[in-house]
Amino acid sequence: MKDKKFRELAKSRTNKTLKCIKLIGNLANKSHYEYSNDEADQIINAIEKEVRVIKQKFRNSKSGRERDEFDFK
Repeated sequence: MKDKKFRELAKSRTNKTLKCIKLIGNLANKSHYEYSNDEADQIINAIEKEVRVIKQKFRNSKSGRERDEFDFK
C-alpha cells in the first residue's frame, strides 16, 4: 500500500516539477525578458541546491527540515 501511494505521489510531483523547470527555462528567452547573469545564476544555484538536498534525503532515507523558498538576493 505504501509503495502504491509513493508511486502515485512521486509520478505526480515529478511531472509537476519537470513542467515548472521547463517554465523556468522559458525565462531564458532574452527577446521576452531582461535579466542579469547574476539573477540567472541565483535561479540555477537554488534549483541545484534543492536537487542536492533531495539526493541526500533518498540516500539517507531521513526526512529533512523545511527549505526556504527562493527569492532574489
